[in-house]
Amino acid sequence: MTALQDYKKFAILYVDDEEKSLKYFARAFEDQFWIFTAANAEEGMKLLEEHKDEIGLLMTDQRMPGEKGVRLLERARQLRPHIIRVLATAYSDMDAVIAAVNTGAIYKYVTKPWDPPQLEMTLKRGLEFFMVQQERDQLLREKMDNLHHVMIADRIVSLGLLAAGMSHHIRNSLVAVKTFLDLAPSKLQEEKLDLDSLRNPEFWKEYYQNVQGQVEKINNLLKDLWLASEKPPVQFADEVHLGQMILPVLDTLRPTFAAKGIRIENQIPDTLPALMVDKPKLVRLFELLLNDELVSLPAGTQVTLSAQMSPESTAQRPEIQVEIRDDGPGLPQEALRLLFDPFLVRSDSPQEYGISLMACYFIIHHHGGKIEAKSAEPHGTVFKMRLLVNPNQLPPIEENREFLQKSLLNDSLWEKLIASE
Repeated sequence: MTALQDYKKFAILYVDDEEKSLKYFARAFEDQFWIFTAANAEEGMKLLEEHKDEIGLLMTDQRMPGEKGVRLLERARQLRPHIIRVLATAYSDMDAVIAAVNTGAIYKYVTKPWDPPQLEMTLKRGLEFFMVQQERDQLLREKMDNLHHVMIADRIVSLGLLAAGMSHHIRNSLVAVKTFLDLAPSKLQEEKLDLDSLRNPEFWKEYYQNVQGQVEKINNLLKDLWLASEKPPVQFADEVHLGQMILPVLDTLRPTFAAKGIRIENQIPDTLPALMVDKPKLVRLFELLLNDELVSLPAGTQVTLSAQMSPESTAQRPEIQVEIRDDGPGLPQEALRLLFDPFLVRSDSPQEYGISLMACYFIIHHHGGKIEAKSAEPHGTVFKMRLLVNPNQLPPIEENREFLQKSLLNDSLWEKLIASE
């Protein structure tokens, strides 16, 4: 692999109390490797903590004032289990070497004085071993991400189809209910039942309207879920500025919020970069979230919308973090955990925390983002969303065949490195 030949991709930390050894080591190997040096275990541990993501190999002398080399390697293993640990020692310290090998504290030991060519080979092999481990872990993370994506996509499609089917059956059932309710008053009058309320057509009209309203409400929820589950376009074509896009939504909902005594404040700045999105779905996302706040919050509370560049944002993957925060009574932790998880279903309670929120999850997922609900401080709930500035730049999900080829190559390198020791 090309990466295995880049021996300056990760650093080597050498710890020794002899200043001449440190200078000689740096002078001998600085052209081939990225070198850190430290004069004692304490200084070495400090460097390791500061550069823990950059150091791939730790080499230390055994005999030093204060903490010995083996103890430093044990502490390093606790901090960074995969770091390659090499012990430099004299023959008189073989008991310490044997103990270190038996406890798994070291990858290899070298004797002093070193043989420079042999030590160079040991350092190269150690860094190669470290980089193969890093590659292997990265492949496993990618595989889990791919698997998670596939599982969510499958669940989204299944729930979307379910919602579409239920919507169809509910509409058909509504026809039968409507026919029954239309016939009921005249039938009761024909039977001359002495029940004034049941003979009153206005009673049945009001009852029918209530039933129809509830059925339509359920049907609209299922429609939202169905539409949100639809496969996203190959390319998102709508360029929007979030602060401007949200204004019509707020203008529409503000009177309803005011009628219930709930304040709503928009703090989304106009300076954020434009987003590439499916605009109708993103608008619907905010409508659903704000309507959920409207239903669940009592009078006298406030809802605040804000946005900024996400702390997770990078130059290669810019993201915007959006928050909808309220100061209401909040939700229990168990409810927060289940709100946006399509894999979890409450079996202990018939209470429904919102089909509309699951639709929100689907919309965010199709845009390559994430959404979660957390408790706000000192009280209330905050919905946090991370939206990619341009989901069109997302790399395609790696095919299993390509992943398998890469995994097999990585495993063969791993076995080669182990077998040749």
